[in-house]
Amino acid sequence: MYDVIIVGAGPAGSAAALYAHRLGLNCILLDKAVFPRDKICGDALSGKSVRLMRELDLLDGLEQLEGSEINRITFGSPSHSQFDVYLKGNKNNDHIKKGYVIPRKIFDNFLFEKADKVTETRQGFTVSDIVYQGNDISGVRGTNNEGHEEILEAPIIMGCDGANSIVARKLGLYEMDMENTAVAIRCYYEGVEGLSDQIELHYVDEVKPGYFWLFPAGEGKANIGIGLSKNDAKKDDRTLRQIMDEIVQSDYFRSRFGNAHPLEKPVGWNLPLGRIQRKNHGDGFMLLGDAAGLVDPFTGEGIGNAMVAAKFAAQVAHKAKNNGDVSEKAFKEYDQLVWNELGGELRTSTKLQSLARSSFLLNFVIDRAARNEEVQDIISGMLSNEIPKDELSSPMFYLKILFS
Repeated sequence: MYDVIIVGAGPAGSAAALYAHRLGLNCILLDKAVFPRDKICGDALSGKSVRLMRELDLLDGLEQLEGSEINRITFGSPSHSQFDVYLKGNKNNDHIKKGYVIPRKIFDNFLFEKADKVTETRQGFTVSDIVYQGNDISGVRGTNNEGHEEILEAPIIMGCDGANSIVARKLGLYEMDMENTAVAIRCYYEGVEGLSDQIELHYVDEVKPGYFWLFPAGEGKANIGIGLSKNDAKKDDRTLRQIMDEIVQSDYFRSRFGNAHPLEKPVGWNLPLGRIQRKNHGDGFMLLGDAAGLVDPFTGEGIGNAMVAAKFAAQVAHKAKNNGDVSEKAFKEYDQLVWNELGGELRTSTKLQSLARSSFLLNFVIDRAARNEEVQDIISGMLSNEIPKDELSSPMFYLKILFS
């Protein structure tokens, strides 16, 4: 009998296990895969992710992992103007001054191994159903790595098992929402020119209203990909792979890929966007990360938001155990904490995603920033949280740019 069963050992699940251990909760962490395993992703760790890794005392270990340290972000416009934003942090050092690109096969395994040291874990365990005692959740049923069915018991379940969460499906909460889901495709390359300490986001016409990313992934490798809304992808006659090939072979990027070659076939995945506030809790359960639809609509970043949810879920589970109350009413606090922390940012990113449909606005902002250091400082301040991100979607932001 455990206090909490955590289904899914990606960043949300492993971070939840680490936070829960600090609070004295007896947990078991389950994953159908055996680590290390790949996870399709852009692999970028934002300042938010790094801040939470520091909070978990894992930053020293993170810096030793294979990957790339990131000190700036390059933005490219449809007209191919571009400018760099440097990750500066602020004078009080509250914000992280650098980010990382670390392949998820490496990062997730690192985080899982840290959780494995303090929490019971089961790899190769496939959850198939939720178990009830009367009307109350009492655990999960699944198949272990030897092919035997088992029932594990706990009054609280955390669903950290991704966009196709079995926990959400069995609770009747899963529904593919085309309007609020993005689709992306990733491919690792070797030999791409111009890789340095920057991640690149190019808002090119070939993938409007999405973007093309190009991230250094360490050891001479690059993680490249495109992302756009599922609705827009469905309306396009081209496949995502064809769109990415067009970009790589375009006049602007062809020279950078002249001596490069792919290390895999492109692979795609769905991203449930935090454009809407989905149901993420109920009697005996909480959903975290992609299972709760917390992916940033503008950047596609999900790791930091998943780890934020993990921190709050552990706090609420600890309180629920002490109070003997695992009801939906008790777990409403989890929803409130998550959306108080992330809601403003997700709403602003939703507005920015809509603005990104306009090539005129993108060209205007990026062209202006490329020529004006003051505009670069405004955007840098917003990205590092020195200036409220809400201002990015305000008309005043464009007035500042216009008269800077």
